[in-house]
Amino acid sequence: MKIFLIGFMGCGKSTLGKKLASKLGFDFIDLDQVFEDQIASSIGEYFAANGEDAFRALESKVLKEHNYPSDCVVATGGGVPCYFDNMEWMNNNGITFYIEMPPIALAKRLEKGKEKRPLLRDMSEEQLIKFIESKLTERDSFYKRAALIVDGINLTPDRALAQLSQGF
Repeated sequence: MKIFLIGFMGCGKSTLGKKLASKLGFDFIDLDQVFEDQIASSIGEYFAANGEDAFRALESKVLKEHNYPSDCVVATGGGVPCYFDNMEWMNNNGITFYIEMPPIALAKRLEKGKEKRPLLRDMSEEQLIKFIESKLTERDSFYKRAALIVDGINLTPDRALAQLSQGF
């Protein structure tokens, strides 16, 4: 079984993904890391050098062409579900699991690691919340196509497993 974790940056896809994979005895795959390994550069550097269109095209290719183990938990980039037919592809090739969080909670999480995210680095708290609200409005219809939607506040691997077992 392949489980694709989706949601906005900072919602906990990688953190939950590692713990969930460990509990299930599955492999964990961070799609952003796979991307960076393939291009031998950071996503930020690739994005800056090649632009968003090239980044999204290669990101989609990495998603669809990666050699996934039969049982794995995959943390996707926050924008992956919103481009091309990526969401449809993930729904056809595994279980999609949307970690939903309110903008203020996401902003609090992202505030701590802004230096690692060039797009957010110079934003005030208010600008960050407005940015998140805007992006969530754009992405909501894609995220809501997930097979499972879970509240990301205080989400534990056990709660995630309970959602998975209830959903299937």
